[in-house]
Amino acid sequence: AAVELTDAVAVLGTFPVLAGASLTVRPGEIVLLRGPNGAGKTSVLRLCAGLLPLARGTGRVFGLDLATQRDAIRPRVGLLGHRNGLYADLTVSENVRFWGAAVGASSDESDAAMQRLGVAGRLADVLVRRLSAGQKRRTALACMVARRAELWLLDEPHAGLDAAGRDELDAVLHQAVASGATVVLASHELERAGALAHRVVDVVNGTVVA
Repeated sequence: AAVELTDAVAVLGTFPVLAGASLTVRPGEIVLLRGPNGAGKTSVLRLCAGLLPLARGTGRVFGLDLATQRDAIRPRVGLLGHRNGLYADLTVSENVRFWGAAVGASSDESDAAMQRLGVAGRLADVLVRRLSAGQKRRTALACMVARRAELWLLDEPHAGLDAAGRDELDAVLHQAVASGATVVLASHELERAGALAHRVVDVVNGTVVA
């Protein structure tokens, strides 16, 4: 499995944000996490990215243990949350090339990612802090493409994008899966995300319901 959680418990402070979640994601799947705010969708994504400690239960990403091998997991995973994870005082090009270089991507690969997401040309040399919300989202997605993540973890990925940007994102995700990636996304836009996904699972009170 690309992701395998069994009775996973994760705690922030004293609050259990995951209370025994079990989830298996097969390689090449697009899985939609569905549920209300506070149900634990973001926590599942952060746990799989190696950013949230596993308190109890078991969890593996590509066979690597989430309890003891988080540092080995992180280079293979890309997480796009509500915040875009961009450096505001760097340009679009500098951001994309930075994240691409972290995994050995060439400048040509980074340039192709920017072209793919529509942030090449004049936008490439614009500081991120001067971009619109949609342009920032496109830049963050270009960083994901450039870094060639094996597991894409996306939290409300269509937020901030116009209709053309949303269509482009869907095409990028299909292309990523065709190239061997796996995608887990959380979204309230159930009609669009549900059509994109191979499978939908519900997250309720920190647990996953098939």
